[in-house]
Amino acid sequence: MYAVVETGGKQYRVMQGETLRVELLTAEPGSTVEFDRVLLVGTGESVTVGSPLVNGAKVTATVKNHGRADKIRIVKFRRRKHHRKQMGHRQHYTEVEITGINA
Repeated sequence: MYAVVETGGKQYRVMQGETLRVELLTAEPGSTVEFDRVLLVGTGESVTVGSPLVNGAKVTATVKNHGRADKIRIVKFRRRKHHRKQMGHRQHYTEVEITGINA
């Protein structure tokens, strides 16, 4: 069984027992969170597509930890203009483990 959930402005295809990194959530490590914005649920050959959401479907997950991703470098450079600018960014994330899919 798999599902497509939306959280943090992004969509993720999840299965039970899977670990994934989502945008930062306000939950303590070890607590349980529910994703109620389920766009699609699939079981074998049967697929239920919501319009836009599947009614009554929920995905539960356990928060493992919070962290920051690797640094990305942003470089802006204009040739022949004596202009060069560097910036860096590290995105915050929450690592969750999917514990159940209820369709």
